[in-house]
Amino acid sequence: MIKKTILLFLGCLLLSSCVSRKKIAYFQNVSEVNLDDTQTYQPAFKPDDLLMIIVSAPDTEAAIPFNLPAVSVMGANNASIDLAQSQVQFQTYLVDKEGYVQLPVIGAFKIGGLSREVAVSGLVNTLKKYIKNPIVNIRIMNYKISVWGEVMQPGTFVINSERITLPEALSKAGDLTVYGLRDKILVIREIDGKRTHNFVDITKADFINSPFYYLTQNDLVYVEPNKTKINSSAVGPNISIIISAASVILSVVVALLLR
Repeated sequence: MIKKTILLFLGCLLLSSCVSRKKIAYFQNVSEVNLDDTQTYQPAFKPDDLLMIIVSAPDTEAAIPFNLPAVSVMGANNASIDLAQSQVQFQTYLVDKEGYVQLPVIGAFKIGGLSREVAVSGLVNTLKKYIKNPIVNIRIMNYKISVWGEVMQPGTFVINSERITLPEALSKAGDLTVYGLRDKILVIREIDGKRTHNFVDITKADFINSPFYYLTQNDLVYVEPNKTKINSSAVGPNISIIISAASVILSVVVALLLR
């Protein structure tokens, strides 16, 4: 009777420690999702974006008035570095709350809410009034996202490519811990000046076609803890160690009883 009781208890303990594949595996139904429907992503410019806008043309002299002057940035020991050794840096434009940037000669230009392609086209058409064959390059200089919660390395990450997916962002944060909820990842995003939120289930590949597969600048991603983490926090930080030790002890006891 004692043997059966111990075996039953040990079996329950082992089963309780097992986690269903459906709760931890990513992209489980990927074979059922039409990946051809994924949209081409282009970030839209938002208030507080810092933009580097460079205007050029075959006639380089004609394009100079339409650019902010470059500034020299001295090193940490600027007292010992002369001007020739300083670095030249382009100035940036701040998108104001109304979505405008103030450009040389042109003045206020509405760029908020526009994709890069549309903004470049609009600027080129405006510049044609002043110079021939203008070329415009625009880049977001403060594109960043934040990931926190149940991930290995939470933090804020600067994105140089201006294009990042939710799985890539989670990878930058070292992936989820074993305690992170994979089916309820919170994405907080600002749209038209208002903060919105949405929960994403990365265990299902359907989210690849959602608006939250690609993150936008300043998105915040939060991974909630699962019940195991919440319960262990309530009982104590060493509960997992205690359970593991109890499993080992019970295994030894059972082995001795069955000899």
